[in-house]
Amino acid sequence: MDYSYLHNLELEDALKIYIDALKSAEAGLGTEEIPVKDSLGRITAEAVYARISSPHYNACAMDGIALCAKSTFGATETTPVVLEEHTDFIRVDTGDPLPDEFDAVVMIEDVIDSGDGKILLINAAVPWQHVRQIGEDICAGEIILTSNTQIRPAAIGAMLAGGVMRVKVKKKPVVGIIATGDELVSSSETPQKGQVIEFNSSIFSSMLLEWGAVPRVYKRVRDNLRDIKDAILNVAQECDMVIVNAGSSAGREDFSSRAISEVGNMLVHGIAIRPGKPAILGLIGNRPVIGIPGYPVSGIIVMDMVVKPVIEHLKGVAFCQEDKVKAILSRKILSSFKYREFVRVSLGYVNDRLIATPLNRGAGVVTSFVKADGILEIPTNSEGYERNTQVNVRLLKSENEIRNTVNIIGSHDPLIDIAADLMRIKYPGQYVSSSHVGSLGGIMAIKRSETHLAGIHLLDEETGEYNTSYIKKYLANEKIAVVKGVRRIQGLMVAPGNPKNIKSITDICGSGLRYVNRQKGSGTRILLDYMLKKGGITAGKIYGYEREEYTHMSVAALVAAGSADTGLGIYSAAKIYGLDFIPICEEQYDFIVPERHLELVTVRQFIDILRSSEFKNLLEKMGGYVVNDAGKIIG
Repeated sequence: MDYSYLHNLELEDALKIYIDALKSAEAGLGTEEIPVKDSLGRITAEAVYARISSPHYNACAMDGIALCAKSTFGATETTPVVLEEHTDFIRVDTGDPLPDEFDAVVMIEDVIDSGDGKILLINAAVPWQHVRQIGEDICAGEIILTSNTQIRPAAIGAMLAGGVMRVKVKKKPVVGIIATGDELVSSSETPQKGQVIEFNSSIFSSMLLEWGAVPRVYKRVRDNLRDIKDAILNVAQECDMVIVNAGSSAGREDFSSRAISEVGNMLVHGIAIRPGKPAILGLIGNRPVIGIPGYPVSGIIVMDMVVKPVIEHLKGVAFCQEDKVKAILSRKILSSFKYREFVRVSLGYVNDRLIATPLNRGAGVVTSFVKADGILEIPTNSEGYERNTQVNVRLLKSENEIRNTVNIIGSHDPLIDIAADLMRIKYPGQYVSSSHVGSLGGIMAIKRSETHLAGIHLLDEETGEYNTSYIKKYLANEKIAVVKGVRRIQGLMVAPGNPKNIKSITDICGSGLRYVNRQKGSGTRILLDYMLKKGGITAGKIYGYEREEYTHMSVAALVAAGSADTGLGIYSAAKIYGLDFIPICEEQYDFIVPERHLELVTVRQFIDILRSSEFKNLLEKMGGYVVNDAGKIIG
């Protein structure tokens, strides 16, 4: 009787059928906890949070002298400031702790030594110059890696810097390889007529090792249905996946499809690809079993096009290739003529344009490499690039991963990290990328078509309403939808016990009190300025008003470390750091999105996460949020 394949499915259709079946069967991997230093290439089983801040002390960023910035005010070439060692300053090296009584470092190159224990300065210092402040890189309680994320070298440094010594990861998938055929002999033998050296298992093992799996090659099996069935059942008990090599075609002794059907469930036999058509996709319990043609090239094609996506599914992560792409720069980058500079960037497709957004360029900020999607190279003898310049970017992630990323630029809130982690769990092939530039920065990013969504919480001083007037003012010509977020409590974060007895905004200009502010354009900064104006307080009365941080967590980290006495921020950040909290007001934090982006899969999935009970439950545990209509869309 003539034999025919059961199917001739398009590759995408065959994979969808198979991956859906694996999901339904709950095929997956167990977990294990391992030392961070041994975790390269492994996949996180859960979100990883920093245990300590990095730096965990205010660190001198230059060789020079530490002093109080105010002692240098008024210094010029004609009226230099004279300072005495041990009284007005001390000498420091890079990495030294900044003494508590000082708030700035002056580079040794800018110091004129008079030789009598005194120095001259002809330029005034500003508070916190050349100081790596507590939490500059990582804040305790901040997310370092989301679930289902491959651990790269920079991530190991970030975890260790954040005090994480052990990490829970998914076990490596163990893949059993069964070679079948009467004609096969080992590579150590001299083949006779009709005999073939078996080397496919070595090729497949190498490919599996590259993908982070553990290959296990079993004893060759003769072309006998009973023997093949027994071998498949045995390997399925010992491994996470079974590969049966050869016997998948239509010959008299090709028993693989029948064996898989009789001991399990054959879902696909025949894929519309050449070479590789005879591939078999089946299940034994919740173990994937894949029949691969015996011809080496066919086998390699099926391994790459079929087995690799299955490995990706089991591990919950997509593999990356370092390709180069052209992208549009979202903001100006300045560079020195003297250096060839490599700038870490995040990437996102917005309106079919690939947008490159530069990340933190600090030499000590290892997390910028964790968040980076690519590397932009600025050559020597270049001043940099203007905004909207087309640039070449070397990819650190696959372009497919970047296309499956929802981009959020705007105001910071830890809820974005929570949503990002839930997104990785519910939709393993989708990602969230967020940049914290403040609410107004988010609005401008929407206006320039550089992001999908923007987080905002902007108070209208005249009406007391949030966000609406700013949307009308800056985005009048855009069709903008508001995705409701949360009501959250803003207040002053203070040390436990409130040693400075701070009760309200009017207290932050008290003598000797150190304040840490948010950056210009942030909703929290606008709220502070509104309250200062309402209370008749001038910014100049607040020591630290010009000391800016970009996230609520950074502000909380500095207060918790005693580097600042107070700062305005949200309750959840204060709770994470065990700080006392003086509530000031309740505000509305929303997301805005151009209506055209509501059709994007990643945007719809992100909104779905906001609406989920898991998201609501996690925010309620954090405290300081009211989550009633999160994810509701208002046109």
